[in-house]
Amino acid sequence: MTRERGSAKRVRRVNVRVQQQGDDDVGKFKRRRSRCCCSAAAAAGEIRAEHRWFPSCKRRVFVGHSLLFFSSLLHRLLLVASCCSLLACLLGVSLVSRERASNLHLFGLSSLKLGSSLCRCVREIEEEEMGDDALDRDARIKLSIGTKQQGNTDGQFDCPQSLAFDHHRGLLLVVDFWNHRVQVFSCDDDGDGSFVSKFGEEGNQPGQFKHPYGVAIDHDHDRILITDATNNRVQSWSLSEQSFLSCIGHQGSGDLKFNNPQGIAIDKHHRRIIIADTDNHRLVFLSSIDLSFLFSIGKYGSQPGEFDFPVGVAIDDDRHRIIVTDSSNHRVQVLSSIDGSFLFEFGSQGNQPCQFNDPEGLCIDNQGRIIVADTFNHRLKSFTHEGHHISSLDCGSENPSNIAFDEHRGLIAFTTDNRVHVIGANQWLADTKFVWRPDRHRHAPSWMKRAVSTMTMIRSLVDESSAMSMIPNELLFEIFSHL
Repeated sequence: MTRERGSAKRVRRVNVRVQQQGDDDVGKFKRRRSRCCCSAAAAAGEIRAEHRWFPSCKRRVFVGHSLLFFSSLLHRLLLVASCCSLLACLLGVSLVSRERASNLHLFGLSSLKLGSSLCRCVREIEEEEMGDDALDRDARIKLSIGTKQQGNTDGQFDCPQSLAFDHHRGLLLVVDFWNHRVQVFSCDDDGDGSFVSKFGEEGNQPGQFKHPYGVAIDHDHDRILITDATNNRVQSWSLSEQSFLSCIGHQGSGDLKFNNPQGIAIDKHHRRIIIADTDNHRLVFLSSIDLSFLFSIGKYGSQPGEFDFPVGVAIDDDRHRIIVTDSSNHRVQVLSSIDGSFLFEFGSQGNQPCQFNDPEGLCIDNQGRIIVADTFNHRLKSFTHEGHHISSLDCGSENPSNIAFDEHRGLIAFTTDNRVHVIGANQWLADTKFVWRPDRHRHAPSWMKRAVSTMTMIRSLVDESSAMSMIPNELLFEIFSHL
């Protein structure tokens, strides 16, 4: 049943049918973000769509370099003509959705009014020609990986999604959505983001992916967990060898069944894995020991504890909470990690500091701050653990989709259209990297507190005359802060 989907700016979520693969295959869809179409649709109002299917990728506007040699007047006329042509083409594109991953439905765009949107489109085309981007000029960005254009060679992406730091090995894992693989890059203290390795290929056999989305690293079991969205399953890979181990799940809405699973997170305290079962509008809880089904929470709706396409999941270990981006409700929900009960929510639809426009990924930093990728507002936003806005980072024309935090080195990595950017420690948010002072050990990350606590227990068991028994806790914090 077709329903209203809110702001027409989400026309960027156009799902384009690119090929038929047979009666038993739901097809391969490729959606490209179009800022020009978005600007025009904003003047027109709302669009009708049944639901969002795949994560967003923008439609690239290519303008020949030869236009630069024409006169200023001719240049602008050609830009306007190109924009009008794009809009005319987009009016004829049918959007593809699906119901229960089997029935394909076509629906058209609502009428688009041009108005001032053409001027905005021209301006954005000019900016893209010039390569003018806020993230390229931002000194807080430590490094960027990939190119502005999509690609499939090593080190290039086609709509990268979730990412995760392997701080033990100084690596960064990035899910390459449309290339159906995971790429691994160097990201240690001296790392320059160079390509290290990759694994996975397109398919539905064990060890193959079809539009992978979420990734989480489980150091306790030496494995990588990846949500294989179109195959409606979760795959487990060896972390040390990057080899396939197992997979669970298939399409459906029952136990151990998924419908376009996306975000994934590990709750170490309760030994659970939480998965955003996006198109089933729920969270699924699995045992981290054997990946068996435990329970699920949520249903479709806009009330507290209900979801409209949940995407990102993060765990606040210190406060025993689950943080979820309720994407199409344009909000973030905070739940108890003990039983999944609703605690509070923050955000609404809009472009103000405390509002969202289809938020996707999120993470928790070492201070308990909630960092959200506010995708179609082109910003990263940080909030206190109580949901109060702190600050935003402008991504210019790029659409941030997912984000990860490295608590050992204080780095923040996030994916945009076809690139990955890494923010240096303490460059955007204060104290993302712990620096010890006598009055600040209570602000140390949880792993450091546990290490010092373990050392304290060992020290209490040794002889009082030993050197270890004489090491004060303050010195231990100083030592661990340099690791």
